[in-house]
Amino acid sequence: MLKEVYGLNWKRTLLILWISDFFCAMGMSLILPFLPLYIEKLGVHQMASVERWTGWIFSGQFIVSVFFQPIWGRVADKYGRKSMLLRAGFGMGVVTALMGLATAPWQLLVLRIINGVFSGFISMSISLLASVTPNEQSGRALGTLQTGLIAGSLLGPLAGGIMAEKMGYSHIFFFTGAFLCVAGLLILFFVHEEHKPTSVSKEKSKVHWAMVKPMLPVFIASFATNLGMMTIEPLATVYAKTLYHGLHLEFFAGLVVSITGVANLVGAPTLGKIGDKIGQRKILAFALLMAALAFIPQALAGNITTLLVGRFLLGLFVGGMVPSLNVLVKKLAPPEIQATAFGFNSSSLFLGNFAGPLIGSHIAALYGIRSVFYVTMSVLLLNSIAIYFNRSMDANLSKARTA
Repeated sequence: MLKEVYGLNWKRTLLILWISDFFCAMGMSLILPFLPLYIEKLGVHQMASVERWTGWIFSGQFIVSVFFQPIWGRVADKYGRKSMLLRAGFGMGVVTALMGLATAPWQLLVLRIINGVFSGFISMSISLLASVTPNEQSGRALGTLQTGLIAGSLLGPLAGGIMAEKMGYSHIFFFTGAFLCVAGLLILFFVHEEHKPTSVSKEKSKVHWAMVKPMLPVFIASFATNLGMMTIEPLATVYAKTLYHGLHLEFFAGLVVSITGVANLVGAPTLGKIGDKIGQRKILAFALLMAALAFIPQALAGNITTLLVGRFLLGLFVGGMVPSLNVLVKKLAPPEIQATAFGFNSSSLFLGNFAGPLIGSHIAALYGIRSVFYVTMSVLLLNSIAIYFNRSMDANLSKARTA
């Protein structure tokens, strides 16, 4: 009976969530790569000030999200994930559109913080798909869903670069808000969740330390992964400006960000297949190691071509990280708190998103942008070593399968 339900529903749900996540990722990536340039348009002109404002504005949304993700996950476990997707899609759509009306950096910061309350569309879509997908198909399903995010993130910066040249930065926020609302409408009309409260005692449904402890290495790895990645990500367009001074600057700035997505489309499915054979922990450690090494040509880049090559190599291995982490959460979390577990994992990612830009922007302001690449490389390398030698994760997965 359970397999029949999965067979009828999970593939259809995957398709709708793939399209919704595509619109969400494309909308968000239209403007994020150009935040430093938009801040300049708002009256901040000194490079050090631009870098600091970029760090705070980029991170403001994520620190609020850290606290709200487990709360929304707990609500989803009780009342269903679809309502949480609608909250995130429409809420973020309206607030993001208002960012296009900002006239000062502090206004943009306040709106980003408010947006953090509504955030969580991507993490909740992952949780919804995980809840309706059989364990033996989870790696394939979550990996496929990740390609929707990759495709949206790939097209967004390129489209944003073209739009920035044609109509200016502020109008892109309106398009971003529209894309997020479209994602919400797709969920409203096409996703049918048959949520039933778990038939367990109130005491068992509570989140206990014993439930969370096996997932702690995953949460720590999620934090460290995003911390390492986000130290440089908001400054990539600023770095591109120091290497390229020709025509169509916005286009090449977008290409620096989006080329990692091109490589993701190649690396994600390949690493996913290998991970199914040798285990998600091993493939995660390998991907972190190779991503760390990919920062070397970026740090030593003397022109835009070398930077693009380094970004492409980085993208080949980034694609396998987040899907591997999501599969590990699904397999380790008890069913009655699965959405809550994804909420904690999302908080770990958001905490890395918050800390990374702040650390990166301040290091760049003090020691130069190139030094940020070496810090990023060190964080990812240490994370790779920690994951590789954490053999207890495999033991916990075995216990979860037999529970």
